[in-house]
Amino acid sequence: MPRVLVVLPTASYRTPDFVAAADTMGIELAVASEEDPPLDLAERFVRIDCSQPESAAEAIVQLADRTPIDAVVAADDAGVVIAALASERLGLSHHPPAAASATRDKLEMRRLLSTGEVPQPPYAAVTQAADAAQVGFPLVLKPRTGAASRGVIRVDSPKDLAATLDRVAGIASELGESGPLIAERFIPGAEVALEGMVVDGEVTVLAVFDKPDTPAGPTFPETILVTPSGQPPTVRSELERVVRAAVAALGLTHGPIHAEAIVDDDGRVHLLEVAARSIGGLCGRSLRFGLAGTTLEELILATALGSPPRSHRQPRASGVMMLPIDRTGTFERVEGVADARQVEGITEIDITIPPHSPVRSLPEGDRYLGFVFAIGSTGDEVVRRIRQAVDKLDIVIS
Repeated sequence: MPRVLVVLPTASYRTPDFVAAADTMGIELAVASEEDPPLDLAERFVRIDCSQPESAAEAIVQLADRTPIDAVVAADDAGVVIAALASERLGLSHHPPAAASATRDKLEMRRLLSTGEVPQPPYAAVTQAADAAQVGFPLVLKPRTGAASRGVIRVDSPKDLAATLDRVAGIASELGESGPLIAERFIPGAEVALEGMVVDGEVTVLAVFDKPDTPAGPTFPETILVTPSGQPPTVRSELERVVRAAVAALGLTHGPIHAEAIVDDDGRVHLLEVAARSIGGLCGRSLRFGLAGTTLEELILATALGSPPRSHRQPRASGVMMLPIDRTGTFERVEGVADARQVEGITEIDITIPPHSPVRSLPEGDRYLGFVFAIGSTGDEVVRRIRQAVDKLDIVIS
């Protein structure tokens, strides 16, 4: 029986989905995490500190000395460098550590994309207000690391720059960063996302998502993702070209990728980022592949073990909305869930934060209250159904 180790940070949403995928496929699952997982793995568990990639990778190598491991997979951003380092030391196929690391540092990623002549927003490393101003207004300030739009703030004029710089620097410090922040020119347009799998440096496109509620700032919460994309074929083709150029520029070679881009009013594609992992949160549940309805996690595990990726997404339109946290406080409950589930086409509503938990809104926060999933005959129908369901929800934060 093949064995795959999944790096699962404690905060990951995805533990149940990877466990289910392994069970379906007859794969023995091993886990590296900061806390004991909610299942008995006996000798197939190793405790790690995700903030220390070198020592975490070494712990995985030592586990492999005791119990063979056939592949290492990262569930989320926090594990991508660890998985790459461990795979390299074990001689397993994976993205190179330097490439995985570049996707975790937005400044290094921008530098490599620039060298590869990949279209992207103008940017600058920022240690003081004058550094940011050189990219032009409006601009977006952000930490170099982080995910889920944490610390990402739009600035429209010089008078707001110093205060925003201090705020973003404070968030970056919480993330453990030192050194410069990054400023990028804000480019208005429609945001799109591409889910892909890389094998031997070649990208297989799994899905292209539209984001019909693309935010314009000052913060940038993720909301609705819907596939297939309604962008013209020429734009989708250009998006794929840009993502393939980015993968080559970053040196990504084997494993999942998730890319995000802006399509401006002239139809030009500007790459925002490429991550060396699959789509975040529970959003992968919006995707199914082939006649058997293969899940994204099953596809990730199979590709890690050497199977070619299946690119045939099921033809129905599907989508997900990440429920944002609109204010800081204590999450009490969500009312109206039963009624929302009765909306035609709603397949699942998953509230992922326990009641009475402290929550933080963007830009300081990095979590979502839950996920609403829907299917339909068209993308527009999926979006309408999600909006109808969300309108029935009453989120209580005290």
